Amino acid sequence: MKPTNVKEAARQLIDNLPENSTWEDLMHEIYVRQAIEAGLADSEAEQLTSVEEVRKQFGLPQ
Repeated sequence: MKPTNVKEAARQLIDNLPENSTWEDLMHEIYVRQAIEAGLADSEAEQLTSVEEVRKQFGLPQ
């Protein structure tokens, strides 16, 4: 079941970490979660950049 609020999501992140986790491990999990959620929100809002456009912007071969 998807958490309904940030506090519940944080509890689930903590509960899923191994017992010997560090603060850095927790911060990494939070960062990854935020990055995924931001990407999904951009995708749903159709705020996307194609691979071809990124390659063009950075002068990479197609």
